[in-house]
Amino acid sequence: MADLNSMEIASELQYFGKMTASISHEIKNVMAIINESAGLLEDYSLMAEKGLPIDPARLKTVSKRVSSQIRRADGITKVMNSLAHSVDAFHKSIGIEETLELAVALARRLADMRSVTLELKPPADLSTVITSPFHLQNLIWRILDFAMDVSGDGKTVGITFETNKTSVTIGFTGLEELTSVSKPAFPTEKEKALLQILNATIQQNEKAREINLFLPKDIGQSRTANR
Repeated sequence: MADLNSMEIASELQYFGKMTASISHEIKNVMAIINESAGLLEDYSLMAEKGLPIDPARLKTVSKRVSSQIRRADGITKVMNSLAHSVDAFHKSIGIEETLELAVALARRLADMRSVTLELKPPADLSTVITSPFHLQNLIWRILDFAMDVSGDGKTVGITFETNKTSVTIGFTGLEELTSVSKPAFPTEKEKALLQILNATIQQNEKAREINLFLPKDIGQSRTANR
């Protein structure tokens, strides 16, 4: 893996900050709903103290709402935990499907804010690669960020992958506004730096309206083996 310069370090910090900020917003939303439910339970307690009747169905509704938010919070913290552990090692065997599931989970709130749907369409076969998990997550996010901008009226970005003997191709489809006009805007120097770190390449297909990321099954493979 290439040595990191100041631009690459800044890019990594920006990515980590953006994802943790998004996660914290989700957690705050969960806490707000639970707090509101706690207020309702307090109101019901005061009613009971005054001898007023309480509809059991309302209590059940509040209880279900709290349980639902606890499950939601558990899912959010699992995503946060996975992101945090992505920096444990920079040369590690990881599952592509699990990696893309995490990437979609991290990006979903930001996609919702742009009214874009992310559709993960994994193949039947499972595949692993030896790579840097954190840098791959960073690159996938940057591709998704651009892909959402050029998704057009369809407002849907499809994500899939296929494997061959030496590489994995991750596809980002449904990019209706991917044209010769938008093409020069991507990849930027930040994406190019990540591609170098991951020993990967990227290709834009204007006709198919898709971007393909070619990732070696082993980060130590030569770049020429990826295509």
